[in-house]
Amino acid sequence: MSAQGDCEFLVKRARELVPGDLWAAKAWLITARSLYPADFNIQYEMYTIERNAERTASAGRLLYDMFVNFPDQPAVWREISVITSALRSDSQDKQTQFLRGLFETLPGRVQCEMLLKATEQCFNTLERAEMLLLLLRRFPETVVQHGVGLGETLLDAESIEDQESPVNCFRKLFVCDVLPLIINNPDVRLPASLLYKYLNKAAEFYINYVTRSTQTESQYQGSQDSSDIMSPSKRSSQKYVIDGLTEKSSQVTDPWEKLFKILSVVGMRCEWQMDKGRRSFGDILHRMKDLCRYISNFDSDAHIKYKNQVVYSTMLVFFKNAFQYVSNIQPSLFQGPNAPNQTPLVLLEDVTNIYGDTDIDRNKHIHKKRKLAEGREKTMQSSDDEDPSGKARSRHITVNKADLANSIEVLESFKLARESWELLYSLESLDKEFTRICLAWKTDSWLWLRIFLTDMIIYQGQYKKAISSLHHLAALQGSHSPQQITGQGSLENQRALIQLATCHFALGEYRQTCEKVLDLMCCISLPIQEGGRVQEEQPKVKSKFRKGSDLKLWPCTSRAIMPYCLHLLLACFKLRAFTDSRDDMALGHVVVLLQHEWPRGENLFLKAINKICQQGNFQYENFFNYVTNIDMLEEFAYLRTQEGGKIHLELLPNQAMLIKTSSPPMGLLQQEFIPVLQPSIQTADRHHTVTRGITKGVKEDFRLAMERQVSRCGENLMVVLHRFCINEKILLLQTLA
Repeated sequence: MSAQGDCEFLVKRARELVPGDLWAAKAWLITARSLYPADFNIQYEMYTIERNAERTASAGRLLYDMFVNFPDQPAVWREISVITSALRSDSQDKQTQFLRGLFETLPGRVQCEMLLKATEQCFNTLERAEMLLLLLRRFPETVVQHGVGLGETLLDAESIEDQESPVNCFRKLFVCDVLPLIINNPDVRLPASLLYKYLNKAAEFYINYVTRSTQTESQYQGSQDSSDIMSPSKRSSQKYVIDGLTEKSSQVTDPWEKLFKILSVVGMRCEWQMDKGRRSFGDILHRMKDLCRYISNFDSDAHIKYKNQVVYSTMLVFFKNAFQYVSNIQPSLFQGPNAPNQTPLVLLEDVTNIYGDTDIDRNKHIHKKRKLAEGREKTMQSSDDEDPSGKARSRHITVNKADLANSIEVLESFKLARESWELLYSLESLDKEFTRICLAWKTDSWLWLRIFLTDMIIYQGQYKKAISSLHHLAALQGSHSPQQITGQGSLENQRALIQLATCHFALGEYRQTCEKVLDLMCCISLPIQEGGRVQEEQPKVKSKFRKGSDLKLWPCTSRAIMPYCLHLLLACFKLRAFTDSRDDMALGHVVVLLQHEWPRGENLFLKAINKICQQGNFQYENFFNYVTNIDMLEEFAYLRTQEGGKIHLELLPNQAMLIKTSSPPMGLLQQEFIPVLQPSIQTADRHHTVTRGITKGVKEDFRLAMERQVSRCGENLMVVLHRFCINEKILLLQTLA
C-alpha cells in the first residue's frame, strides 16, 4: 500500500471511531500524524474533531499549525473565512462565540497575518473594507500603513457605485469607523487639504443621517421606544438599516457629538485658534465672530486656514441649531407616524391686537347700560388701527408653554442658527466657501432646511423673499414623496398656506391674504369632540398687546389655525370698512367676524355701529345667515327704534331666503366648537329685550326675522363662521378687489 493510501486509511478509520470511541479516534490520528507529519488531511481531521467538540485551545493550536504549514490549502482559507465572518457578525449564538474564542487563542502576529491574507482573498469592496477594519482595530500600528488607503478605497467605491445619498454603507464605514482611527493616530501624517476633505465628508454624512426624513426610510425596522423618539438627539436609537450593512453596523449613537469631536481633532491638526475644554454653541459662534474681525489681516496661508475654521465651525453650529428648531416645531418630519402626539408649530405674524388694546369688562355689556351717544363717543377713542406688520418694532417671538415645553431652548436654537447664517454671509470669502459646500451637498433639496430658512426670512421681515421661499417649499414637498397624500402632506399644505397669508398681509396685499386664508378654510375640517372645550385649547391671548411680540409660534392644527384665519380676515376687512368712503359689504363682513372671541371685539363693533349711525342706513343681505350673537342682534334691533335713531336697515334679501329656524340638534354639531354661552345670552330671558320697541309700528318681516334669529343663538359659532368663509368665498374676495 502506498503512503497516500495509508494516510487515507488511517483518516477513514479515525472517522469511523469518532461516534463510538472519540479517544480511540484521536489515538489513530496522533499515530498517523507521527508517521506522516506532512499530510494535510490528517491534521485537518484532527482540527475538525477538536472544533466539533468545541475545544477552543486545542482547535486553535491545530489551526495555527495548518496556517503555518499549509497556507495554500483551500480548506484552511474556508475555515479562516468562517472565523472572520464570525468576528464581523452581530450574532451572539454559541457557534459564533466559539469561533471568536478560537481566533483569540492565536498569537497576535498570526492574527494580524491571517487578517491581512484574508483581506487579500476578498474581492468585494465592502467585505474587504470590513476585514481591514478588523485588522486596524486590533492592531493600531497597521493604521499608518493601511488606514488612509482604506479610507480612499471606500470614498472611491462610493463614487463608482454612484450612491444617491451620503448615508450609504461606504460613507458610513469611512466616517464612523475608519476616519476616527486615522485622525486620532499621531503617526498618520495628513496634509490640511485632505483633512478638510475628510471633515466635509463626515459633516455631510452625519447631518444627512440625523435629518433623514421618515419618508425615505424604506428599510426602517423594528418597534421603537417612545422615550427614545421624544428627543431629536436620540433618533440614533431607532433601528434604521443602511443597505449593505447589518442592523448593528447601521446604528450611529450621538451623531452630533461625534461630528463636533471630528471638528475639534481636525482643528487641532490644522492648527486653528482653538479653545481648551468644551464650549457651548453660543461661545463657538462668539469666537468665530471675533476671528472674522481680523481675518483679513492674515497672510494668504493663514487666511485660508482661519477661513476654513470660521466656515466649518459656524456651519456646523448653524445646521445643528436649525435642525433643533425644525425638529421641535415639526417633529413628525423626522419621527414618523409612530411619534408621540406632539403639536406642530408655525411661525406667524402676531395679529392678536386686531381688536385694539382696550380692555373689556366681561361682566358688563356697555350697550345695555349707557346712553347710545355716550357709548359711541367712547368707542371712537379706542386705538384699533395699529400697523400689524411689526416692521417698526424689534422682532420677538412668543410661544405658549403648553404648546412647547422647551420653548426657551428652541428659541435660542433659532437665534443661534440665524446668527450663524448671517455670519456665513458677512464676508465674501466665507459666503463663497459656504455656497460651494451647500451646492455640493444639494442643500436646496433639504425640506427641513427650507422650513427653517422660510421662518428666518419671515423673521427678517423680507416677505416677498419669504413668499418665493414658500413656493420653493411647495415644490420640494411635491417631489419628496407620494406618501404625503395624507397627514404629513395636509400639514405641509396648511403650513404653506397660512404662512403665505401672513406674508401677504404684512405686505398690505389683503386680497391675496384673503385668498390664501379661504383656500386654507377649505382644507380645515372641524374636529370632532376630544373631551375638552375649545376655549381651553386654543392659544390664549392677552387683551393688552405687548409691543415687542410681533411674531408667534402658533399650533398648526385646524382648531388653532381657524381662529388665526378669522383674525387675518378681520384685519383685512377692518381696514376697508373704516375708511372715509362707504363700504357696507366690508362693514357687514367685519360684524360677522367680530362674533369670534366675543366680547373682545366689542369696542370695534360699537365703532361699526357708530359708522352705520353716521350713514343713516345700512345694507347687508347676509346678516341673518351668519349673525347669531345675541348682543349684536339686540344692538341692530335697537337701531330700528325711535330712541336708536330709526336707522334704515336692509338686512333681508327677501322673505323666502330666510334661513329656516330649525337648527340641528346640539349633539350633531362638532361639540368642540360649541361656545360656552353666558347666562345673560340665554334666549328665553332675552326675547323681550331683543324685540323692545320694534313690535310697535316696524315691519313684520324684520320682527319675525329677528325673533327667529334669537332661536339660533345656541348654534355652534365656529361652524357658522366656517360656513361663512366657504359659502361666501367669491363675495369676500370681490369686496377686497
